Amino acid sequence: MAQMTNRALAICFAIVASAWVGAASDAGSKTKAASPSTVAVVPGGVVASTTDLQPFTHTAYIPASADLSSIKFESVKAVKVATTRVVSADESYCDAGFSEPGGSLYCPSVRDGSSAPAFQVTYSFSAPPMSADEYGSTQFTFSVNMRPEELSPAVRQAISERKMSRREGAKVFEFATTRGSVPRLVIDDANSVFCQGRYTDGAWGRSQTNCRDKVTYKTVAVPSDYVTVTVNPASVQ
Repeated sequence: MAQMTNRALAICFAIVASAWVGAASDAGSKTKAASPSTVAVVPGGVVASTTDLQPFTHTAYIPASADLSSIKFESVKAVKVATTRVVSADESYCDAGFSEPGGSLYCPSVRDGSSAPAFQVTYSFSAPPMSADEYGSTQFTFSVNMRPEELSPAVRQAISERKMSRREGAKVFEFATTRGSVPRLVIDDANSVFCQGRYTDGAWGRSQTNCRDKVTYKTVAVPSDYVTVTVNPASVQ
């Protein structure tokens, strides 16, 4: 039983570590397209950091539990999308002794920077309800952005004049799904040692006094918790 207890603790540690590694990997895959931030100090002691958002990646991420066969085109519309995000902080205020200890609107402030015209393409899909959703909704949507020049003049005109039906829109765009892998920490049984033992009057003792537990972990690749959906204009528009 003690051996099982030690192994259970090791498994719990591996699960927590794997969740952190997997989350970091998934987060990295979602943000790896973003360009590094640029930092500048403008007059008045305001530090501004600008990040390129790159909104035209054509990719979206949905849960791996989603029903991929349910993905369907919903709509396309002309929008303005932010291409940069500016984070600024007034050093003279933020570093002052009277500034809010919990932070304030000015420490720092976040706003959209430049913007660009785009066509926002929206798809819907079915998936198990989220645990936090009290209504138990199973219908979700995701959107990607297209540059105007990626679509033909005829398509742009039809969208602008709202003369494109859902069936026609589904022919203008095509999507593909991929499910990558992420690293996960697991117990390396071949190189681990779990000592035998037993509890006596509430105290645990090893059967062999010279035995020492040794837990070794290894990283393996497991399917990601997310599916990447890539949307592109169809080859024939």
